[in-house]
Amino acid sequence: MAQHPLIAALRGADTGKVTSARQAVQLIRPGDTVATGGFVGIGFAENIAVALEDLFLERCDAPDQGLGYPRDLTLVYAAGQGDGQHRGLNHLGHPGLVRRVIGGHWGLVPRLQELAVSDQIEAWNLPQGVICHLLRDIAGGRPGTLTRVGLGTFVDPRHGGGKLNQRTRDCGVELVRLMEIDGEPYLFYKAFPINVGIIRATTADPEGNLSMEREALVLEARALAMAAHNSGGIVIAQVERIADRHTLKPRDVQVPGVLVDCVVVAEKPEYHMQTFIEPYSAAFAGEIRVPMSALAPMPLDERKLIARRAAMELGVNDVVNLGIGMPEGVAAVAAEEKIIDLITLTAEPGVIGGVPAGGLNFGAATNTDAIIDQPGQFDFYDGGGLDIAILGLAQADRHGNLNVSRFGTRLAGAGGFINISQNAHKVVFVGTFSAGNTEVVVDAQGVRVVHDGHARKFVEEVEHRTFSGEVARARGRTVLYITERCVFQLSDRGMELIEIAPGIDLERDILARMDFRPAIAEPLKRMDARLFGEGSMGLRRQLLELPIDQRLSYDADKDLFFVNFEGLAVRSAEDISLIRHAVATRLGPLGRKVGAIVNYERFTIAPELVDDYVAMVQGLMEHYYAEVTRYTTSTFLRVRLGEALARSLGDAQLYASAEEAREHLRGHD
Repeated sequence: MAQHPLIAALRGADTGKVTSARQAVQLIRPGDTVATGGFVGIGFAENIAVALEDLFLERCDAPDQGLGYPRDLTLVYAAGQGDGQHRGLNHLGHPGLVRRVIGGHWGLVPRLQELAVSDQIEAWNLPQGVICHLLRDIAGGRPGTLTRVGLGTFVDPRHGGGKLNQRTRDCGVELVRLMEIDGEPYLFYKAFPINVGIIRATTADPEGNLSMEREALVLEARALAMAAHNSGGIVIAQVERIADRHTLKPRDVQVPGVLVDCVVVAEKPEYHMQTFIEPYSAAFAGEIRVPMSALAPMPLDERKLIARRAAMELGVNDVVNLGIGMPEGVAAVAAEEKIIDLITLTAEPGVIGGVPAGGLNFGAATNTDAIIDQPGQFDFYDGGGLDIAILGLAQADRHGNLNVSRFGTRLAGAGGFINISQNAHKVVFVGTFSAGNTEVVVDAQGVRVVHDGHARKFVEEVEHRTFSGEVARARGRTVLYITERCVFQLSDRGMELIEIAPGIDLERDILARMDFRPAIAEPLKRMDARLFGEGSMGLRRQLLELPIDQRLSYDADKDLFFVNFEGLAVRSAEDISLIRHAVATRLGPLGRKVGAIVNYERFTIAPELVDDYVAMVQGLMEHYYAEVTRYTTSTFLRVRLGEALARSLGDAQLYASAEEAREHLRGHD
């Protein structure tokens, strides 16, 4: 590929690829396709954006004099990059500076929004994950990205092809094509060359090798740099500092210098903040871990009520994605309920584990297990890695379709919503029942509507289809819509009302405030009373307590019966009866006794029930167990329960491990 004619002239013997922001942006030519990296403010090259804006404003009204300057650019970006006001890509929101924008999220860039809504530019909204993968496919020389992501939504050519205004619809360019493979529909997103890639890192050496030790995310920087380089374009990297040659550890280098043409050291601290709020957080960078007590519990209001109900959908070992806004409360509830260690929270830019941050810190996380690149995270999501996604609810219709991307002249964009909602095994949409000055009271008696918002969220047909109920039903997805007043589920009848909060009148507070009448489950359940009380709901205990029948298993080959009482709490005589009945049901049909191993790890029992429990065990031994061994790592429980069993059963030792228990089960290997 031919090198940009000015690159060689910029490099000095000592400084290598290091140059000023002004010199770097002068390399951008009219009509170039420019791709930028970043997520909100994380990883965004603010100094480069400022320099590009300054150069355009300085020259756009002056005679060209043959110099040329950046104008009529095509801007490409995956995640939202802005603060909702003036930072980030808002610097590029000038008529004439850009003529086409292909973006994943528009909500944080009002200046670009204005250009799109007023038909001054061509404007596309494509799924965030698709753009990440498209950059990688451009780097690999492939013709585009083939995926199911976007089917049935506004990105599907049958519903608009991701075009946001009339100018785009009239331009004659198609970026998305519907294809069929083996009878199944797919979307093909067409590749195009990247002339300029703009990325950010922490440290560079003079050769352009980049490390990201102080960044909260690594994002799509490497894929973007490869896409630009392999398109014959240039890569500009903003960094915080310069290291000497050969001092960066090879494993720390996220983007190798062979991909980088210009290195710009940030000229001001505010141009290289870790996020648009935090100058630097060691916790976001993964240098330290912080105590979970640092997360303050939420006050009991409609937001907490909704977050609590959503948290009830979590399961042990679930991999979870939480959206921005209302879904963020689920992390606070999970911390308060002490179940953070039982699930794995993730966020689409690449964090796995820990607790995702919110607001303008969104994308970062504390106490993470790993921080991977954004294209890799979307590989994981698109392939079905998410057990559950909890996302915002802005507007829904009778078919279960959802809109979070466009409302009149307000253009939010989809971001990662389409990738996540289409591919998670369970999707939970959360939000207040209505919008616009809604006032409700939440207390121990339930929910009382003081003033209803003027904007209805449940409409006959959504304005912009960001989620397709039809596609979700065809794929057998579980979909819930949770509000402070009620819970809907997606069924064959469309939106179906399945739960109602105490204190809410079905006709007055729900049906009269909807543009359609949903199907209503019979019976219509009351929302769980625990949602409306102060203090813990006991979710940890609930998650760890498996139903009795799921705790029993028989291995016919080894003629062994396994009883898993790990985490079980026996709190009533009914619990004892359930155990007796479940064992009898499982072993009775065999017509003979078998060997048994019982796991008593974290088992608890009310003191007044111990004698009744032992009598039940004695009966099981007489009828169903040839021999039985038991184990727990708890010394206290081994002594306490062991003594109680020994009084009635004789030799009833509890062992310290499953291996010991198996070894001492005579007659069974």
